[in-house]
Amino acid sequence: MPQRKPFAGTQQGLVLAIDVGTTYSGCSFSVLDPGVVPEIKGVTRFPAQAPGGSSKIPSVLYYDSAGKVRAVGAETLLDTVIEQAEDEQWTKVEWFKLHLRPKSSKTPLRIHQQILSLPPDKTFIEETLLPDGRSFWESVKDRIVFVLSHPNGWEGRQQSSMRRAAVLAGLAPDSPEGQNRILFVTEGEASLHFCINNGLTVQEDEGIIIVDAGGGTIDLSAYSVSNTDTNAFEEISRSECCFAGSIFVTKESRVYFEDKLQGTRFEEDVPRITECFDQTTKLQFRDSDEPSYVKFGGLRDREPNLDIRSGQMKIPGTIVARFFQPSVNAMLKAVVEQRREARKAITTVLLVGGFAASPFMFTKLKDDLGQLGLSIHRPDTHVNKAVADGGVSFYLDHFVSSRVARYSYGIKCSKIYQTSNPEHRRRGFHNSIAGTFQVENCFSLILQKGVQITELQEFRNPFVYYSYHRLQSMTETILEYRGIDKDPSWIDVDCNMYSTACIVTADTSKISATLVPRRNPTGYEYFQLNFDVVLLFGLTELKAQIAWQENGVEKRFVLSLSSTV
Repeated sequence: MPQRKPFAGTQQGLVLAIDVGTTYSGCSFSVLDPGVVPEIKGVTRFPAQAPGGSSKIPSVLYYDSAGKVRAVGAETLLDTVIEQAEDEQWTKVEWFKLHLRPKSSKTPLRIHQQILSLPPDKTFIEETLLPDGRSFWESVKDRIVFVLSHPNGWEGRQQSSMRRAAVLAGLAPDSPEGQNRILFVTEGEASLHFCINNGLTVQEDEGIIIVDAGGGTIDLSAYSVSNTDTNAFEEISRSECCFAGSIFVTKESRVYFEDKLQGTRFEEDVPRITECFDQTTKLQFRDSDEPSYVKFGGLRDREPNLDIRSGQMKIPGTIVARFFQPSVNAMLKAVVEQRREARKAITTVLLVGGFAASPFMFTKLKDDLGQLGLSIHRPDTHVNKAVADGGVSFYLDHFVSSRVARYSYGIKCSKIYQTSNPEHRRRGFHNSIAGTFQVENCFSLILQKGVQITELQEFRNPFVYYSYHRLQSMTETILEYRGIDKDPSWIDVDCNMYSTACIVTADTSKISATLVPRRNPTGYEYFQLNFDVVLLFGLTELKAQIAWQENGVEKRFVLSLSSTV
């Protein structure tokens, strides 16, 4: 395990990593004392949790008829809460995280109400961390860094919602300084940090794939060591995310129960049977050659024709294995694809996350991946806390030095018409304000997908902005291209593959005062501003900037993608 350096700051601080999962949520933290080596600890006591505690609570909420949150997390498991929820017809909300996925970005989601449930972690820290816990919290509350984890497939829109939620929850003020205290890390990268801190060793020319198998998503990231002395890792393939987590096994089981029990006296018990399968049978299932049992009722619940005896249903192991198969197939397909794209040979797969604890899933993947020449391993420690612990390590240790762009980025523009270009001739031209012939609907590629990016590396293209008036401000839309074309050139070709990544508006009032009027061939006066669009992708958030020269000095308007959408 790498040696962590003492905290170099001059004031006490606190790092909180929050993992809001599809089925369970957790939190880890580290106290930052000047000159002291930080330690990563997990929150193991939450409101309404049974004695003994756990590192996670259910990602479940209850709303009353007025839309007010009435119970959160472990509170939703209390018998009194369940009874009150039924009597007062509260709405139970679970699996809500999936509504934030990119494909459902139009679906409204008040995710901040889930984050509002997280400040009880503060109570845990106040009561158990230090004898003077409350005074400690008061002294560091304005310097707390929050690390929020999210699936590999989430981007600026999702980060924007999460950051706004954190601000609405009062975790940080709605200011540039406050928003800078809210950081993001992908679940794949957080899992890598967890594995490194739990003994992961990789040879310099060896590639590994981290598979974070959670409740809703399966996140895959491929890495290799770029510097063995400093434990610096580089991403060697685009990260992947597929919706094939453990909840989809449960969904498959429910379909089976509904079909089997339709028209019988047990039809109304399907939700209860599914819940029991999810909480016990699914977790214990090991072998397709052995039957499984779902205990859901009492001794009087008996129907041999339905394989129900003494309140439990018998299910052939081959049927249960069938529930798992879509998730297994999705993982195998994603691993094969990442291995194919990786810049270095992949020999090892590391499986973490709550779904990784499934004996059947691990054995099945081990057999199938073994046939492909891949070995698969699980950390010895609790794999369900990998993301929360890894989120803290992401802030403290910063092991990843470069990442791979998942998509291509650029802007819509017009380009000089070239008579020698057949496509230009087919499309025709228009006269610009400056009087030049231009072809429209061009895509200016700034960063190509699959490119490996270091943290400080910039990608920029020069552009010219024409206007009949002095430019008090200018706006550029950064587009994201998700298609298969490696060099996309036209936004009206494969147009469904383009989407807005962010919109950058810059104040150009000062530079506009220095612009010299120009005249086009028809005698009209116009103004021209030369500028660059600059993109930085090295961290886990995209940064978009507009740059221009003002009195010989480069000026920039800096904008985070996640704060714009």
